[in-house]
Amino acid sequence: MHRFIRSICLATAVLSTCALHAEDWPQFRGPNCSGISTTTATLPVEFSETEHVLWSDEIGEGVGSPVIAAGRLFVTAMVDKETVGLLAFDAKTGKPIWKQTWKTGPLAEVHETNSHASTTPAADADHVYVYFPTMGMLAFDAATGAQLWEKKLPVPFFVFKWGPAMSPVLYKDLVIFCQDDDLAPAIYALNKETGEIVWMDDRSDMAVNYSHPVICETDQGEELVVAGTGKLIGYDPNNGERLWYAKVLLRNIKTTPVCQDGTIYISLQSGGIANQWLATADQAETGNSDGKLTREEMQGFVGETKIPESFFKKTFERGDKNKDGFLEGEELDFAFLHPDNFAGARFDAEEAGDQFVLAVRGGGRGDVTDSHVLWKHKTKYTDHIVSPFVHDGRMFLIKGGGITTVFDTEEGKVLRRAKRISNTSEYFASPIYGDGKIYLAGENGFVVVLADDPDYEILAKNDMGDSIVGTPAIADGRLYIRTRTKLICVGEE
Repeated sequence: MHRFIRSICLATAVLSTCALHAEDWPQFRGPNCSGISTTTATLPVEFSETEHVLWSDEIGEGVGSPVIAAGRLFVTAMVDKETVGLLAFDAKTGKPIWKQTWKTGPLAEVHETNSHASTTPAADADHVYVYFPTMGMLAFDAATGAQLWEKKLPVPFFVFKWGPAMSPVLYKDLVIFCQDDDLAPAIYALNKETGEIVWMDDRSDMAVNYSHPVICETDQGEELVVAGTGKLIGYDPNNGERLWYAKVLLRNIKTTPVCQDGTIYISLQSGGIANQWLATADQAETGNSDGKLTREEMQGFVGETKIPESFFKKTFERGDKNKDGFLEGEELDFAFLHPDNFAGARFDAEEAGDQFVLAVRGGGRGDVTDSHVLWKHKTKYTDHIVSPFVHDGRMFLIKGGGITTVFDTEEGKVLRRAKRISNTSEYFASPIYGDGKIYLAGENGFVVVLADDPDYEILAKNDMGDSIVGTPAIADGRLYIRTRTKLICVGEE
C-alpha cells in the first residue's frame, strides 16, 4: 500500500533515507521543521479534550512534541521527578507499544515554563533518536524499543535557567544536533547506525540559542542552515564546513527558520545581553542596582547551581579589562559576546532589543551579508519563541496575547497589520498546517483553527483542558496534541 512505499519523500525535507510514510511527522515541527503537513486527508475543525478524541493517554509531565514515523508515535515525559521516559504508541489506535525509562541523575533548575522532558525525538521507520542532557543522544529500535547506542555529549549549562530545549533532526544517514549553551556551544553530526561523531563544529562564537538546523535546497546543493548569535550560518551537511554566514541576527535566537525554494525566512526578537545580565543580577539577593556586575552577583542569582569556573574564565576574566573585579559598561559586552561576534552589543548595534522579519537567499559563499539578504524589516510583533509559518507567499506570525501579523515573502511587505485572534494566551507552540487549516496552540490549552487564506478566518476555538507548550503534530488526517500531562489524538471518525 502507498502508506509503506519506500521513497525519498520531499526533497526539501530533513528526512531519513530509510522507509518513511509520505505523511510522516518525523521530528520537531515535522518535515524540515516547517510545520507543514502533506496530508490529503480531512483534518478536524472542532474538537476538545472529549469531543472527536480518537484516543488519549496520561503520559506524564513534559513539553516535548510528539513525532510520527511509519505508524508509530514517540514522545518523551517525566515519569516522576527523577525518571524520564521515551514512550511509543500505535499512532492509529493509541495502543502502547513500548516504554523506556531511565534515571536522570542530578538536574539543574529550569524555568517553570520549561520541563526536564523538553526534547522532541526524531524518528524514521527503523529507529528513534532522543536527547537528554545528562545522558547525551540515544538510539532505539523503533519497533521493539531495544537500545542501540548511546553517545555522551557535554552536559549543557544555562545561566538564565531556561534550560535545555533542543532536539535532534535527521539528514540522510546523520543525526544532527545543535546545542548552543553557555559553556560549550557546538553542533554535532552523528552516524545514525553507530552514534559516532562524523563531524562537529565548535560554536564558541555563539551565546545561548535555541534554533533548530534546517536544510536549504540551493543551486549549489543542499545546505544545513543554523541560526545563532548575530549570524545565520550555512554548513556543508556532509562535513560540517562553514560555507557562508550573514551578520543579520541579534544577540540570540529561539525561533527556527523556515526554508522554501532556496530562501531562508526568519523572525526574531532579542534583547541586549548586558541589560539581561544586569536586570537578572539586580533581582537576586546579592544585587544592588549599581550598574555593575560581580562574580558574587552572577553566582547569587543562579542560586544553588554552581557556576563552573570555566564559565567565569570564558566570560568574566575576558570582560574585566581593568581587573577591578567589576563588569560595567562595554566590559559587559566583551564578557558575554565573542570578540568576533558583537551581535547586539550596546556600542555596535543600535538594533539591540529590536524585532525583525527577514529573508536570506542560500547558496552563497563567505560573508553574504550584503549580497544575499533579500529583505529585512523591523516590526513590533514577532515572538521570541514561536517560529514563523510560511506558506503560499505569506509569512504568518503569532505572539503572546494572540497578536498576529502577516508579511509577503517577496519583499517582506506588511499584508495585514497586527490583529488579535480570540485567544489572548501566551504562545510557545509554533503554528502548524494541514488540509488548508492552520492550528495555533496556546499555553492556556485552547487550539485556534484558522483558514489558510489572506483573511485567516477563525474556524474554531477548541478547549483541550490542559496547558499546551509543545507544538502539535499532524499525520494521516489526525492531530496529535501534547498537553502538559496528556497526549490527545483528535480526528474525524
